[in-house]
Amino acid sequence: MKTGFLRSFPPHASRFKGRCIAAILLSACCVVMSAPDGLAQNGATKAKPRKQPAKRARQTSVGPAVGGNTATPIDRIKAAEGFEVELLYSVPGDQQGSWVNLCTDDKGRILVSDQFGGMYRITPPPAGQPLDPAEIETVPADIRAVNGMVWAFGALYVGVNDYEQKIPSGLYRVTDSDGDDHLDKVELLHEVHSKSDHGVHALMPTPDGKALYLVTGNNTTPPPLADSSPVRQVWGEDHLLPSMPDGRGHNRGVLAPGGIIYRVSPDGQTFEAYASGFRNVFDAAVNRDGELFTYDADMEYDFNTPWYRPTRICHVTSGAEFGWRNGAGKRMPFYADNLPGVLDIGPGSPTGMTFGYGAKFPAKYQDALYALDWSWGKLYAIHLEPSGSSYTATKEEFVTGAPLPITDAIIRPQDGAMYFTIGGRRVQSGLYRVTYVGDQSTEPAEFKPAKNKARETRHMLEAFHGKQDPQAISVAWPYLDDQDRFIRFAARTAIEHQPAQQWAGKAFKESDPGKQVEALLALARVTGVCPQHRSDDTPPVDTAMREKLLAAVTSIDATGLTETQQLTLQRATQIILNRFGRPSDATIEKLIASFDPLFPAQSPELNWLLCETLAWLQSPTVAEKAIALIQSAPTQEEQMQYARSIRMLKAGWTPQLHTAYFEWFLKAANYKGGASFDQFIKFIRDDAVASLSETQKSDMAELLARKPVKKSALENLGQIFEGRSETKWTLEELSAAARTGLEQRDFDNGRKMFAASGCFACHRFGDQGGMTGPDLTSAGRRYSPHDLLDQVIHPSKVINDQFSAVKVLTDDGRIHVGVVVNLSGDSMTLNTDLTDPNARVNIDRKTIEEMMVSKTSAMPEGLFNRMTEDEILDLVAYLISAGDPNHAFFKN
Repeated sequence: MKTGFLRSFPPHASRFKGRCIAAILLSACCVVMSAPDGLAQNGATKAKPRKQPAKRARQTSVGPAVGGNTATPIDRIKAAEGFEVELLYSVPGDQQGSWVNLCTDDKGRILVSDQFGGMYRITPPPAGQPLDPAEIETVPADIRAVNGMVWAFGALYVGVNDYEQKIPSGLYRVTDSDGDDHLDKVELLHEVHSKSDHGVHALMPTPDGKALYLVTGNNTTPPPLADSSPVRQVWGEDHLLPSMPDGRGHNRGVLAPGGIIYRVSPDGQTFEAYASGFRNVFDAAVNRDGELFTYDADMEYDFNTPWYRPTRICHVTSGAEFGWRNGAGKRMPFYADNLPGVLDIGPGSPTGMTFGYGAKFPAKYQDALYALDWSWGKLYAIHLEPSGSSYTATKEEFVTGAPLPITDAIIRPQDGAMYFTIGGRRVQSGLYRVTYVGDQSTEPAEFKPAKNKARETRHMLEAFHGKQDPQAISVAWPYLDDQDRFIRFAARTAIEHQPAQQWAGKAFKESDPGKQVEALLALARVTGVCPQHRSDDTPPVDTAMREKLLAAVTSIDATGLTETQQLTLQRATQIILNRFGRPSDATIEKLIASFDPLFPAQSPELNWLLCETLAWLQSPTVAEKAIALIQSAPTQEEQMQYARSIRMLKAGWTPQLHTAYFEWFLKAANYKGGASFDQFIKFIRDDAVASLSETQKSDMAELLARKPVKKSALENLGQIFEGRSETKWTLEELSAAARTGLEQRDFDNGRKMFAASGCFACHRFGDQGGMTGPDLTSAGRRYSPHDLLDQVIHPSKVINDQFSAVKVLTDDGRIHVGVVVNLSGDSMTLNTDLTDPNARVNIDRKTIEEMMVSKTSAMPEGLFNRMTEDEILDLVAYLISAGDPNHAFFKN
């Protein structure tokens, strides 16, 4: 069934006669609403703590705006229990633009910037008092388009990202030239070329207080970099099979390194690449341990493809690589040549970040990292816990609103409050304050640096980054097989900064295969050049080095490696073959003989790499194995990855295998994903057809000409249940069964049921699934088996605000139903079918006549009705375990 619809009604439709405006604001309607009755447009209004939701729920409509647009009122904003939100100021967009950045100056005053204009200075009023618009000062400095700012070294440093290119983008310093307490002098310290949103962004001091971090997105061109850069500048796309560019043309031709976080000297003259491989990081923050964190986004066009990665919190360490590449080329978290995030957030649009240090909040919230999501209107509190040399993390929705296009947040130590702005893309902007009014203590949290040997080890290794040191190889080498992934990465990076001739022989002679696979990965990176990055002065391929590297690879007994080490071996092999080219037939035979017995493996991650490598090698057995995996894989992501891997394979095909392959494309035509999804499927099929011989094309002409039968996502799912009768399961009987029956469950069947019932169409689970319903990866931490069953059997009982549908009537008599997924100026975008992320409609907010919240969940009822009791319990166990096959539920 469809979860949204679009119908046209005649202008005289009686149910909407009169067309009164009753905007139920669970969407972008903030731009057409007013503050509650009796409040001035810029008065201070307060949101009650979350413990009193009923009062907010009773507000069902507001009148038309008086005196212009206003920011989202506080009755549409929820805060964590004990916290209060005040709307201090609704920004007049025609005069002061749309605010995107905040910082405090040396006197504790707040500086704010307009995305397309200048800057303003504000002294906040005491709690509960309105902000007098007359107190908002225009900063006289002739500067615009500030996308990041920090007060440091006695001046205001700003990152300019001028979309309209009226001034150069880059790093500026703004000072008071005549001592009159007004910033008026502007210095361009260093131009940084950038385009569009993904350009020059935030700034913050480095932990040692000697420099600045500058955050940039993947549409910036790196300036000349110092040799002392922790990132080893051996950029590479490193795709063994040709990468597919984005189907809609986004960032075609943009190559590594992607977004970079720089360490910059105060005079702006020395740029070191501190970490790379980001897509569009907007902000970052440093914790009390001196560790840097950021919040990165992946490409929303890639939803439901195998290479899509959710927005994520990243622990940014020295020399780190986070794997952004254009199109389908992104490096997955399990790739050994990049680092994973510490927490997946889900779909979103990351903006500001800050730690809670200095806030008059309970200790838990003083220590939290706050991460802002513009598109979903969420301010997350991220609670970090040390884990080895890095961290683990959990998220909490600290402040949420509908809509709340939140752009930046800061803690102002002078009053211990949090201030945040909404705005960006010329949408209605506002300034808010968050204070704690609960009963817990707000005394400053005591910080006692805990001794962390793993972190100390990583820092010791990072001291070798960006320089040649005769001690580096002997010190770092023992850590190449460390169980801590961040330590392994730091050790390999330290070695990569040393001349290769000093350690190549050591890599080839290494007797410990765990250390050797990491050393071979390093050697391939520093001695080979990625084909896409070759230039006229690039030396020819070192074929002797290629043969040595591949001989070392084939001499390793992969069966004796851990899975992590096997992944490193496969990734190292791919980089060798990509950077050094195709070896001799004899070497190819040795590689096939080494890897073919390993495929298929037990994990989808290892199968991903093995299938790619064997297909590139033209193994004669990979076609049969890959088709079997396509037919058995429960998710469209896994199927799509295997189909992509064999699209250029010419060996080992039979007519039956080819028939199964091209019949899969007819099935895949009904799979759903982001805006580029259908084009990616077409790219895979086009390459597969091009790989056929003329005889094969002739023999398969009828199949190749066949057109897919289009079905809705839910009609296309659940084929395993065809012919079954329905059982209307009750909550009572399934809950009773779960109390005693969640032991010795079948993990594989639970995963199969998750896919067969259509859950992946809307919900993210682990690294796969949709984005239009809540992420279910952590469902086991939020729900008991009883509550989980209740959610499925009674889907409309409790509806998550973030995924509630709205019904919109426009002045031409049309009705749109869906979930708000984007805002831009006067435009509001609805997703009208949650099983199809690409089913969207744009609505001009000026044409909205009525909008109301749907009280019916987009999730259909009866999802259990064609399952057996055992299948339901397997599914519940799979969900509660977070997809962990080693969970106690699955032990025999």
